[in-house]
Amino acid sequence: MLRQFGAGLLGVVAASLPLALSAQEAPQHISPKVMVITMFAGEAKPWLDNERFTRKVAVPGLSKAFPEVSCTDAGLCLMTTSMGYANAASSVSALIYSGRFDLSQTYFLIAGIAGVDPADGTLGSAHWARFAVDGGLQNAIDAREMPSDWSTGYVAIGASRPGEKVELRYGSEVYRLNEELLQKAYSLTKNVELNDGDAAKAYRARYAAAPANAAPSVSICDTISMDTWWHGSKLGAAMEAWAKLITNGEANYCTTQQEDNATLTALRRGADANLLNFDRIAILRTASNFDREGSGQTPVESLTAKSGGYIPSVTNAYRVGGKFAHTIVTDWQSWNAGVPK
Repeated sequence: MLRQFGAGLLGVVAASLPLALSAQEAPQHISPKVMVITMFAGEAKPWLDNERFTRKVAVPGLSKAFPEVSCTDAGLCLMTTSMGYANAASSVSALIYSGRFDLSQTYFLIAGIAGVDPADGTLGSAHWARFAVDGGLQNAIDAREMPSDWSTGYVAIGASRPGEKVELRYGSEVYRLNEELLQKAYSLTKNVELNDGDAAKAYRARYAAAPANAAPSVSICDTISMDTWWHGSKLGAAMEAWAKLITNGEANYCTTQQEDNATLTALRRGADANLLNFDRIAILRTASNFDREGSGQTPVESLTAKSGGYIPSVTNAYRVGGKFAHTIVTDWQSWNAGVPK
């Protein structure tokens, strides 16, 4: 009798076990109003410190260093990809195809730090991007071996010399973001009070003119993506020429970073699969350092200098990005159907 009872009990437990496991493993399904994408812990920290994230959603395929997406009850979510092209594209793809989020109405905010062209910004300045340009999809010849009449060793793939325009072949060389959303983001945030610091103020004196030697501000300009952490006025001029070449003269790059075209490519694929709306993407990059040397410096000295821009940059990415994100979340009735007029 005891043996029969035990066998029966075991059968009941066994029968119920799949139900219990399936309920436990059923993925959480969240519909974020805003998904903030950061690239490393320092960029994520101000969001984690200042927002009330009540849910942690583990997503298979995210970076081992950042395996969860954090969400508030109000619909603001935060993910961190880890740095560089491979990490950015892999993590964002994992998010999109996880089945744990309905991203069809979500606004995406890529919010990170960057180098800045001193002709367009300064330490701590905040820049909304219209164009994201891939700086790495080019041929490169060492400058010591290039022809004497070349201005740079960077040449479009398929071209015979710098500045020669050819048909783009990768499909990810340049992205243009939604102008309506860009202008709305700028108008909402242009007067946000920005953080600054004594070290950053002192370092700016190396640069002869504004905006490099002025207080930080918010603007619209464009961003260059490249895994290689390049530096110096010569490479800066080459990247500026490249950005103009592949946008028919429209782009004015001001920030340089390591992820955005990769992130946008993953998001573009998700949009093509009808899982998200590519018109709901904004890029905000804040300046942690200059991308080239100041007066009396070599590029190496500039690259290795402690400019004091890091704290203002991560702080201002949150201040400016937070203003944008909070506006959408708190006024969702106006934003749900699209960018309000």
